[in-house]
Amino acid sequence: MNKTADQAEQTYRVLIADDVLETRRNTRLMLADNPQVDIVAIAHNGREAIELAKKHQPDIALLDINMPEMNGFEAFQKMHEIFPTMACIIISAEEDNQSFRSAMNVGAREYLVKPFTMYQLHNAITRVGDIVNKERQKAEVAERLRNQRKEYLTRLAAEYSKSRRTDDEAVEVYEQLAADPNCSLRWLKTLAMVYIIRQEWRKLKVLSGRLARITG
Repeated sequence: MNKTADQAEQTYRVLIADDVLETRRNTRLMLADNPQVDIVAIAHNGREAIELAKKHQPDIALLDINMPEMNGFEAFQKMHEIFPTMACIIISAEEDNQSFRSAMNVGAREYLVKPFTMYQLHNAITRVGDIVNKERQKAEVAERLRNQRKEYLTRLAAEYSKSRRTDDEAVEVYEQLAADPNCSLRWLKTLAMVYIIRQEWRKLKVLSGRLARITG
């Protein structure tokens, strides 16, 4: 395989899930010498795959469709709810349009038919890895923008609190900070005091319930 320097530096945490021992073993062996792959977990069925995904947080999941307890489609949907940036490669003994469409409908990025070759598997990992990288970059940019916005709102809130502002603009800033589930207790208390001053009792009632849960 030809890789660019950037591709060679990337490593993807991979989970393999298949109820057939031979497939699990062959897939692991085919990926063993791929420098882009770190196999973090191997599951025997869909339910075990979900539990291992929670523990190891893979970037890519290789999932067989037909597994006991929970099939690959259902398992991926559950995992994707927890880890939205995780990508999936469906593997199956079935080469039919319905299975392929179902795989695409649940968000799978690749579909490999057994028995697949090392070349096919490595190419699938590379293509899906590119998607994972783009999702990582998007997530990093989004997180950076969220942090910048939070810092800006915090500076405004500090200024407004110091000058004891209770006007609509100040309330909007405090409420935007309070919208964060991890909002500092300081700003929640400040917002509560502003609600009291403005006699906004309904809003205060909701916020008081949140404060009670936080402070015990």
